[in-house]
Amino acid sequence: MNQEAILPANEPATLLFVDDEANILNSLKRLFLPLGYRILTSETGAEALALMETESVDLVISDMRMPKMTGAELLEQVRMKSPEAIRILLTGYADLTSTIAAINRGEIYRYISKPWDDNDIVLIVRDALERKQLLADKQRLEALTRQQNEELKLLNASLEDKVRQRTEELRAAMDSLAQAHEHLKKDYFATIQVFANLMELRKGAMAGHSRRVAQLCRNIAQQMGLSEGHIQTIETAALLHNIGKIGLPDRLLEQPYFELPYAERAEFDKHPLRAAAALMALDPLVQASELIRYHREHYDGMGNRSGLRGDAIPLGARILLVASDYDALQEGLLGHDRMRAEDALDTLANGSGLRYDPAVVEAFRSIIGRSAQYGNIAAEFQMTSNQLHEGMLLTHDVITKDGMLLLLKDTVLNAGHIREIKEFEASAGEPLAIFTHTI
Repeated sequence: MNQEAILPANEPATLLFVDDEANILNSLKRLFLPLGYRILTSETGAEALALMETESVDLVISDMRMPKMTGAELLEQVRMKSPEAIRILLTGYADLTSTIAAINRGEIYRYISKPWDDNDIVLIVRDALERKQLLADKQRLEALTRQQNEELKLLNASLEDKVRQRTEELRAAMDSLAQAHEHLKKDYFATIQVFANLMELRKGAMAGHSRRVAQLCRNIAQQMGLSEGHIQTIETAALLHNIGKIGLPDRLLEQPYFELPYAERAEFDKHPLRAAAALMALDPLVQASELIRYHREHYDGMGNRSGLRGDAIPLGARILLVASDYDALQEGLLGHDRMRAEDALDTLANGSGLRYDPAVVEAFRSIIGRSAQYGNIAAEFQMTSNQLHEGMLLTHDVITKDGMLLLLKDTVLNAGHIREIKEFEASAGEPLAIFTHTI
């Protein structure tokens, strides 16, 4: 028989043998000591109870018949004082009735009849200790599970708080990023407007032309149902469509386009290519540069150097040509005489299908038919610089008589803006037209 005992990992199990006969105790010691157990012995029940006050005992084997205190009485006391200790009773056949009573009162694990079989008693003890170990492991794992469940609850609660906190932080960061993006877009667009304004300072008749054309382009594109991204690209192209004129000599800018000699007109017509070439190096302006490149191409293809005609010409370029010519006709940039708005509109209509895209002309006619203005303006009133205060919202660009842009529409005035306006008026000796309303 394999008599290797199943013992705790850290230390051997402690067995307590109780019998008033020394030879019985010696027999049990000789049987179990080689198996690696720690052995304690006692000849009386009282002595055994006293010993258990100072020793941790895993299993007790007691004889039934002992003077002063029977084995049944002893194991009943052991159950009350050390319920975790396994209790086994040694008894003879004649003691069967007492044994049954002991089982009921002492809740003993097993009883073993005398004389015992060595193999049987070793197996009984080993199985009892295994059962005790399994029960202890089960209780330990259950306690660990309860502890981990509580820790998990706390962790989940903490995690929810952290997720909520991180979500709020992320939302705040996204809001901040969105605001920064809007500021960046506004600054980017303002830079483009200032840049376009520098070109127009070369010739007084051009003052404000690009900004007016940009607003016209936006209105036409909206009428045609284009996306906001597409509209912004066309608007940017409109602001910069004359940037190629920077390299042109003054003599080409001082005369209306249709009064230029053929050779000079051919040189003038190169400015869209120069503008596109200058802007292509900037990634955000690549699409706008394409519209500028083709914005003077005729819809019927006549005289187009690119070879494009009809819908092959980018739609933004076709829109830009209509808006640019409408304003240029009224400002005397194309012909010697300035046209009235209705005459300029008739000129566009006469060129529909030839110089201009019919769909773009029709969209523009719809806009002009609804309102003489290029766009709806919120309730506003004109103010002097002395009437301004912080928090007012500009409803028009602030522009000098020479066409120089000082402040953009939709700017919320602060102390610095108001100071700059007053300083400019004092140095230039001219009042500025300022349109605003409170916000």
